[in-house]
Amino acid sequence: MTVGSQVKSCYASIKSIESALESLHETTRNTELQSAIEQANILLEEVKNDMNNQVIKLTKEEPQYKS
Repeated sequence: MTVGSQVKSCYASIKSIESALESLHETTRNTELQSAIEQANILLEEVKNDMNNQVIKLTKEEPQYKS
């Protein structure tokens, strides 16, 4: 698996985790848990954006990483 593939796979995993957390946030009534999920989603959004930027950078700079 190339570095580009690994980065893309990690990005997809982050999106999946984000979706699962959003679903949990909607179904829980525990305000403490909701707050923790909101904080986690903020961090995940930052990581997701960084990963997406890496995918773009790898694709531009390293043609062998294109899928």
